[in-house]
Amino acid sequence: MSAATDRLAMVEAPDEAGRLRLRKSAGAFRTISEVADELHIPQHVLRFWETKFPQVKPLKRGGGRRYYRPDDIALLRRISDLLYTQGYTIKGVQRLLQEGGGRLADDIPPPTESERLAAEAERAGDEAPQMQLLMQEVPVAPARKASEVERLRAALVYALGELEALRAMVG
Repeated sequence: MSAATDRLAMVEAPDEAGRLRLRKSAGAFRTISEVADELHIPQHVLRFWETKFPQVKPLKRGGGRRYYRPDDIALLRRISDLLYTQGYTIKGVQRLLQEGGGRLADDIPPPTESERLAAEAERAGDEAPQMQLLMQEVPVAPARKASEVERLRAALVYALGELEALRAMVG
């Protein structure tokens, strides 16, 4: 069997009830809906990641239908782990990919405290609300002071990360 037909091959595998069902082989290409289901990530997030991580390059067929290779899926799974489990930011994962020559090492250390706080700020929303926090004075009740301080700290860490990225671009 050639490599091309192997990617498209279907194999028989038992389902939960023990009946034989056709399933794609491990080397088969997957559609965006199959990848989204497998990784528990919405399709729009996968499309967004394609814009942020040029290493993710699914094949695109007529009508823009995407077909992900097994290597693409492995990279997406690793990106998901770094972003959602380990606490890296998108910029942090981009940096790791750049340092690794387009690959992610298996022994990546946990993110630094500032990276983790920046990731929290990133997940809290886009940069506009974070920058608004930096630009305005926020009246804080004593009971809420600790959470406000943490939120402002995360916004500052995010801004610092943006400045460091800009310095790296011009330097």
